[in-house]
Amino acid sequence: MKLLENALIYPLGEGPTPSCHASTLCVLPDGRILAAWFGGHHESADDVEIWAAVRDANGWSGPRQMSRTTDEACWNPVLYRDGEHVTLFFKRGHKIAHWKTFARRSSDGGLTFGEEEELIPGDGSGGRGPVKDKPIRLRDGTLIAGASHESEDGRIWRAFFDLSPDGGRTWTRTPYLETDEPLRLIQPTLWEDGDGVHALLRSDAGVVCRADSKDGRTWSKVRRTNLPNNNSGIDCAMIPGDSSNGRLALVCNPVGADWGARTPLSLLVSSDGGHSWKREIDLARSEGEYSYPAVIAEGGELLVTYTWNRKSIAFARVEI
Repeated sequence: MKLLENALIYPLGEGPTPSCHASTLCVLPDGRILAAWFGGHHESADDVEIWAAVRDANGWSGPRQMSRTTDEACWNPVLYRDGEHVTLFFKRGHKIAHWKTFARRSSDGGLTFGEEEELIPGDGSGGRGPVKDKPIRLRDGTLIAGASHESEDGRIWRAFFDLSPDGGRTWTRTPYLETDEPLRLIQPTLWEDGDGVHALLRSDAGVVCRADSKDGRTWSKVRRTNLPNNNSGIDCAMIPGDSSNGRLALVCNPVGADWGARTPLSLLVSSDGGHSWKREIDLARSEGEYSYPAVIAEGGELLVTYTWNRKSIAFARVEI
């Protein structure tokens, strides 16, 4: 693999907000790249909104606000594209335990978006649908999203999955994942291969955790892996062109400590269905925070966005 590009979406000091975090991206039907993130004075501040920029042959556009201005913070945007349809999911709430999920939808390839709507009107569970990472479409056509809830005092984190038979319009959730030991688990990232559906999860155990399913509906108990995790966001993507149990790309901070350093930020590759990993490229390795990646595979490349010191969003391209 070869790192082709690794640069900021907007220069330091030229962003729309003092702080930014938690990016997401997708490739639009016309080949442009759409990225989104949340930004404001600081995470959880009442002025935090969802922002987006588009990359074309001339580079990145200026950021534009994608959420309706309210007095509640926005969090964790997630982009998902299905043909000409593009959905922007995001959370809103003063506290994580009281999140509600909203969506804006485009039917013209991301050129225009409809007004935001609550994903599941009246839901008071703490958020539904994708909590950080992109949904995936299973072979049976079902859309599955990694979801999680956090308690008011932050002591309990529980992960589950939301499934949609109609492209994200209606959702049915699974039970919370079960464990044999006390673990805090959030923000699953998903893939499907010949053996079924699989999830890696952020945890407070100093390692990434994993669960597996034959159909995305009934899941194994969560178990620890040997992959270090600093209790920060991760994301994975299948690398196309391989066998049904082919290669996977994972972007994470491979630091084995609860609330550990958010550097380096690295690209890892697995050739055995996520059971073992090889560290291929460090996208960032200096002191600071380089975190909360999003990764997709497109046209022989891996495309990645990530938080750059909470001052900008970085974009990287890796030749597969």
